[in-house]
Amino acid sequence: MRKLALHILLSFIFVFFCNYLQAQTNPSHNERIHTKAYAGMDAKSDLVPYEFERRAVGDNDILIDILYSGICHSDIHTVKGDWGGTPYPCVPGHEIVGRVTKAGKNVHKFKVGDIAGVGCMVNSCGECEYCKAGEEQFCTKGATYTYGSSEDEGYTKGGYSTNIVVKESFAITVPNNVPLDKVAPLLCAGVTTYSPLRYNHVKKGDKVAVAGFGGLGHMAVQYAISMGAEVTVFDITDDKRQAALDMGAVKYVNTKNEGEMKGLNNSFNLLISTIPFAFKVEPYMAMLKVDGTMVLLGVPPIDQTPTLSTYALWSRRKIYHSLIGGIRETQEMLDYSVKNNIYPKVVVIPIQKINEAYKNVLDGKVQFRYVIDMASLK
Repeated sequence: MRKLALHILLSFIFVFFCNYLQAQTNPSHNERIHTKAYAGMDAKSDLVPYEFERRAVGDNDILIDILYSGICHSDIHTVKGDWGGTPYPCVPGHEIVGRVTKAGKNVHKFKVGDIAGVGCMVNSCGECEYCKAGEEQFCTKGATYTYGSSEDEGYTKGGYSTNIVVKESFAITVPNNVPLDKVAPLLCAGVTTYSPLRYNHVKKGDKVAVAGFGGLGHMAVQYAISMGAEVTVFDITDDKRQAALDMGAVKYVNTKNEGEMKGLNNSFNLLISTIPFAFKVEPYMAMLKVDGTMVLLGVPPIDQTPTLSTYALWSRRKIYHSLIGGIRETQEMLDYSVKNNIYPKVVVIPIQKINEAYKNVLDGKVQFRYVIDMASLK
């Protein structure tokens, strides 16, 4: 009997000691992650410094030390409550690139020291038809977005922060030898424009129009040209004309110049709109050829939602909205971008200039994408 009791006691001590050693070896598995960030506290105020704790690193998670985070127009819409339902405090940012500093025991795609990216999603059900098809953005149970989505401990918080914990299946592998500040915007602006061009099978000789030559638009132009299309750019000013032509656009149209807008009907196979505010849709629909397609990417505030007359759909013209891209396609886009040397034009700023940057984006004063150097927050 004493031997049995001694055996049980020794077994208990052994198990306790092994668990203790594992906890010491992998402290991230039982320690929450302290995080510094900038957050919007309400719809009217500037973003301010904010600190919180992320979940501990699980067996299937990686911890990323964020190096760069892009500023997307949708960040501004969300912080300012333009779409309604924003949970505050709101830490925006879904164009994230950084270095892996911890990895769970089941992680195989990454190791400590690797570069990883995080885009617009951090989870989905993984079981519905769309998740199984690699289109998690259409998850029937609702994808979990990188910020502002409900999760077990409240709401997700994004990349205007020092770190992020994410499932490895929702992280993108990034080579070491690429300009990381320019990689960050690819995780949203890149895949958002790449996806509809691929979906519409853009090829050599196609005539593609891009309306809105900003953070999204200048990526759409580069991808379409790389696929062999003849690209025409539309915008409301002249100050980006040379940049569009330098990228290879065959034509630039200032939409406020009536003369430049004439003679364009029945011209394009595909028209990509990245316009983030109210605009008249019908003139652009008239520019489509028979069976032409207009894809809406820009999402204006709720009170500026454009309307469309059904007469604009004559001649089998089509219109639809495209929503980012799945994880598989995001990785495909990044690999394609690196192979073809397609990157955004960026202005790198310290996070302390975030509110000034927001104002400049709204005023159209940036060419073309702001990226935050997150070292400025540490």
